[in-house]
Amino acid sequence: MRTTAVAAGLVGALAALTACSGGGDGGGKSASSAPPSATATPTAGSGSAAVTGASGKLQGSWLTTSGGKIVALVITGKKAGLFVTGRKTWCQGSAGEEAGMQMIHLTCPDGDKDRITGMVDSVDGKGMTVNWSGGTGRETYTKAEGGKLPSAPPPRVKP
Repeated sequence: MRTTAVAAGLVGALAALTACSGGGDGGGKSASSAPPSATATPTAGSGSAAVTGASGKLQGSWLTTSGGKIVALVITGKKAGLFVTGRKTWCQGSAGEEAGMQMIHLTCPDGDKDRITGMVDSVDGKGMTVNWSGGTGRETYTKAEGGKLPSAPPPRVKP
């Protein structure tokens, strides 16, 4: 029960963080004075073109577990945020179409390189599988609808 409450809080916090970073339609001014751009540049070294907006299927809050830790991934517009419990890892970046593929590019201030570039293998209304470069490999996420946690954990995927 405690894990459920922690995960619900993480999803809400990440959703709030990604919403606060501008691009919303609330009519308020964002903290940044720079106008929003049409594309986001992926992280250095990815060797790819600019990322355009994520498809509607990628939008939302996604949860999985890894090594006994909860991993929350939130995608809003072209922005992505990720938080791993117990490791104090949080990352931010972009998500969207790149060269015909759905990609996620993250930067982690603590230098974590486990989830820097992810290619979405599959996504539907209930789940998403991402193949991450770095140490993580393939992860399957379950969508958290309306700020609620999924009723069942995602299936375990062996690397």
